[in-house]
Amino acid sequence: AENKRTLLSSGWGYFLYRPTKAKFIPTSLWCDLTPLEWLLRKWEGNLHMQTATWLVSRELTEAAGPFDTQLLVDNDGEYFFRVIRASGGVKFVPDASVFYRATNSNTVSYIGRSNKKLEAKLLGMKMQIGYLRAMEDSERVRAACLNYLQTWLGNFYPQRPDLVEQAQQLAIELGGKLEMPHLRWKYAWLQPIFGYDFAKRAQLLLPETKSSIARSWDKAMSQLETRAWAAFRE
Repeated sequence: AENKRTLLSSGWGYFLYRPTKAKFIPTSLWCDLTPLEWLLRKWEGNLHMQTATWLVSRELTEAAGPFDTQLLVDNDGEYFFRVIRASGGVKFVPDASVFYRATNSNTVSYIGRSNKKLEAKLLGMKMQIGYLRAMEDSERVRAACLNYLQTWLGNFYPQRPDLVEQAQQLAIELGGKLEMPHLRWKYAWLQPIFGYDFAKRAQLLLPETKSSIARSWDKAMSQLETRAWAAFRE
């Protein structure tokens, strides 16, 4: 039964329009790990594993339970947390690869300034912290939970002080304290002139604009390569 709950994963790389340009960047999650060690490394390093990398058995799927439909954002993150927790261990398959096409921010996972999504995000975070502490409530676990809260605090600040306070109270329960988010140096100079909220929006929007330009360029290059290949075949 334990072997049937082994969770398989693989490396993954993202691309825009040309799969040949996919970037595979290994992390400390790209190896065989116990469920607890995998989850700790993820939060300690703020790492990400694309959901298509998982190969889940029927037995493990049934043990993890269904998607939580009350979560409007990060429902896949909460779900796969339960999958990993219920697994007999994560087995990394180095010869397998997943190609992930990165999309724009207009997706279900995008939080933005939606109050409902912000509330759902914090709810999902609380649930996952509870799951991890139920596995082990050590000093390392609590430190990882604090790092997880600190990493995402900027999504709630300063728009939702009530959610910031909830996160801070949870941090106190974990034996720590959260620092108010700092803007990156490229945008910090805007704060004294236009205020924190404006500077934060700039910090979010300008990288999106840069990404949009890169996506348009890659799309044009993909179309050019397709036409060139079609002409060559003729």
